[in-house]
Amino acid sequence: MSAPISKTGDKLLLRALRREKVERTPVWLMRQAGRYLSEYRAVRAQADGFLGMVRDPELAAEVTLQPIRRFGMDGAILFSDILLPLEALGMELRFDEGGPHLPKPVRTRADVEALRAVEPRQALDYVGRALGLVKRALPAHVTLLGFAGAPFTLASYAIEGGTSKSFLELRKLMYRDTATWELLLAKLADLTAAHLAYQAECGAEALVLFDTWAGTLTRADYRRYARPWTERVVRAVPAHVPLVLFAGQAEHLFEDQLALAPTGVAVDHRMELARAFDQAGGRVALQGNLDPGALLSSPEEVALRTRALLDSVAGRAGHVLNLGHGVLPPTDPECVAALVETARSARP
Repeated sequence: MSAPISKTGDKLLLRALRREKVERTPVWLMRQAGRYLSEYRAVRAQADGFLGMVRDPELAAEVTLQPIRRFGMDGAILFSDILLPLEALGMELRFDEGGPHLPKPVRTRADVEALRAVEPRQALDYVGRALGLVKRALPAHVTLLGFAGAPFTLASYAIEGGTSKSFLELRKLMYRDTATWELLLAKLADLTAAHLAYQAECGAEALVLFDTWAGTLTRADYRRYARPWTERVVRAVPAHVPLVLFAGQAEHLFEDQLALAPTGVAVDHRMELARAFDQAGGRVALQGNLDPGALLSSPEEVALRTRALLDSVAGRAGHVLNLGHGVLPPTDPECVAALVETARSARP
């Protein structure tokens, strides 16, 4: 039985997340604000680095609004970073051309116990102020999205001190000192839940929980060392605020994500979207999943691929068009425009 069309006048993206029948598929993109936009580069050239941008509510709001002005997406995701809560906990955080760097990683029980208690309304107040500025400036039909990093992914950065290919230090702590691991994950889960709730209070109408590195775990390890704390966050998010889960390269964890019963699950571009809909069986909305690399082609090719992806959904309720991951820096803005325009003109 098809879902009824909403009569509430709600925003398109929120209706799709509730799996209602919609007149067209809503679209927004992970990393839709970024270096591929000339207006972003102009702001960054005047800012005190990346952290200077995310800590400045006016700059963060401006960058968040840039892709909405240029392309007209249905969702505006706040320009911020998943690692800010680690800085709030007392960890030094730096960004350079190689990405994020935490010079003093957490690797012992004493390190974990030293992480200070945090109230997001105080330690991360600039995030709330940026949300307020965006909320006031957004077109009425656009949904404002907040986000946070999932406990496992935050732990990976805290322990490794940055990005990693092998996660050797993380695995040593995780396997050899389970009690310390669980204490760390509990602290991160509680802070993440509070951070998301704070964003909802400040105007975020939907939330995304990014578990970027969960896909590096086997299914058994995910269930043992990561899922309980993700579930702790999911259960703590205000019930009236839609929550989407994302895990990169995690097709083997798809059923586990469904079992957490979020509002939606983001599907990586390596997984066939039609099959994901079949497997989900209407339990959650699905977000995705055009390959970000396709945006390095031509506007014509992007339009063809976007139409094919939408056709594969076959009008099933609960689809939010997005990429399987984020917009790549070399992307031509005209290709992003082709994706958004194709979505806006298509009908289920």
